[in-house]
Amino acid sequence: MACDEVLLEAMLRLGQPVVRFYGWTEPAATFGYFQRYAEVEAMTKLRPLIRRPTGGGLVPHAADWTYSVIFPPTHPWYSVPATESYQRIHQWIQAAFQKLDLQTNLATACQKEIPGQCFAGAERFDLICKGRKIAGAAQRRTRNGLLIQGSLQPVPPHMSRADWESAFCEVARGRDGLEWVAFEPNIELNQRVDFLVEQKYSQASYNQKR
Repeated sequence: MACDEVLLEAMLRLGQPVVRFYGWTEPAATFGYFQRYAEVEAMTKLRPLIRRPTGGGLVPHAADWTYSVIFPPTHPWYSVPATESYQRIHQWIQAAFQKLDLQTNLATACQKEIPGQCFAGAERFDLICKGRKIAGAAQRRTRNGLLIQGSLQPVPPHMSRADWESAFCEVARGRDGLEWVAFEPNIELNQRVDFLVEQKYSQASYNQKR
C-alpha cells in the first residue's frame, strides 16, 4: 500500500504510467479507505487488516494475484469517468485472459451478496468467470494522478502468474503500442515507502481511524 501511494505521489515527476505486480508474504486483508474498521474486523479473521489508499470493499489476500496501475494526469485515462475507468481495466484483464484461452465476461449489473465485501457478489463491469467474480478493482484520483489497485481471485487453475503478467503487458503493447521498460525506484522513493510503512500503514491509528 505504501509503494502504491508513493508511486501516485511521484506521477507528476515520472510522467508516464507504471504497472506494478506484487504478492503477499502472509495472509492479510485490505479494505477501502472510507470503510469503518469495526465493521471490517467482523467480516474476516484475516490479519493484518490494512486500510487501502483507494476506495471499495474488503479484499482478502490469501492466495490472490494483485496489481496496480498508476497514470499521470497528462495521460488520457486520467480524465475518463470512474465507471469507464473501471470498465477499461477489466477489459484489459479480460483480453489478457483471452490470450491464455480463458473466457471471461464483464458483469452487466450489480449482484452484491454481502455489502462491504469486494468478492461477495459483483459490481457492474467486474470480471466474471464461470458465473463467479474473478477480478475487482478500486481507484483513487488526485491532482498527482490516478491509482487503480486490483485483485484476481480465485486464481485460474493451471495458469502461471508469469504468463498472465506477460499477457497483461502484451495486450497494451499490441493495443496502444506501448513499450514496457523495467522501473527501479530510486533511493528517495524507497525511503518514502519505508517512512509510510512505519508511520502510517503499520499503525493502528491509521488503520482504525474510522
